[in-house]
Amino acid sequence: MFENKLELGNGIFTTQEIAQILRLPYHKVRTWITKYWDGDLGKHYEQNYSWSVENSKAVGFHTLIEFYVMMQFAEAGVKTKEVLKAHKELSILYNTNFPFAKKEVLENIKTDKLKVYLKMNGDTISLDGSKQLNLELISMFFHNLDFDNELLASRFWPLGKKHKIVCDPHHKFGQPVISGTNIQSEVIYKMYQSNEPVKFIAALYEISEKEVKDAILFHLNAA
Repeated sequence: MFENKLELGNGIFTTQEIAQILRLPYHKVRTWITKYWDGDLGKHYEQNYSWSVENSKAVGFHTLIEFYVMMQFAEAGVKTKEVLKAHKELSILYNTNFPFAKKEVLENIKTDKLKVYLKMNGDTISLDGSKQLNLELISMFFHNLDFDNELLASRFWPLGKKHKIVCDPHHKFGQPVISGTNIQSEVIYKMYQSNEPVKFIAALYEISEKEVKDAILFHLNAA
């Protein structure tokens, strides 16, 4: 199932919003959408991951999570082509177009900084078609995610779970909000930019001062 249309639970994230949430350059996100997800993977699955919103491209929540996973691999030094090979193999193994959003995949995926591997049924196999084994592997940890009953990523905590900012496609179409509320972090940040005191903002929205500070931290880091 693709989520390339506006529906409750899918979430909606423009290129600019993805860049802000994941702290990535705008041009890199646009390249990933156009060249890889709509291009390479889109052709493979015969479907686009994105759709057009006000002269920009937008994607759903699980594509945002896949971008986050791709970012982790990039930071580990894995080349994009190896990540795409892994994506295609995993999509067959798990019968999904969003394998990087599945808990079972993320718990068992590893890398040696060159290729992507999967621990499966007691064995560790490479996900490039060769099935080669390398014992010196780095486990990939994705602590910033929550999963639903179907073991698909359901919420993303861009600053980590110690902070109160969360992206949940069931709240404000996945835009960053204060956890447990529908209050968008951007609203809090704009009040802060208008020189309103943290204590006043917290009282106005009936949230804690820590929640206000987390919203401010999120947007300061994304600036």
